[in-house]
Amino acid sequence: MTTVTTAGLDQLHDPDRDGIPIVLSVDVAQQLAREVLDGCAAASIHSHRAMMEAAVSLDLRLRSLLAALDAEEGR
Repeated sequence: MTTVTTAGLDQLHDPDRDGIPIVLSVDVAQQLAREVLDGCAAASIHSHRAMMEAAVSLDLRLRSLLAALDAEEGR
């Protein structure tokens, strides 16, 4: 059995380091998330770079969308 460790690797997101500087409206955040999702749909699964770009783009848009929803709900 193989054990996978992430020791020594940088996290994609570090809450202490990364924040969302501007909280968008839900409508804008949702539209941007849809645009990124559409753009990622054409990414080649055989391209490491394309998959990394898609992962980072989707992570950022999802965090932005959740921040907008949290702000709307008063969290």
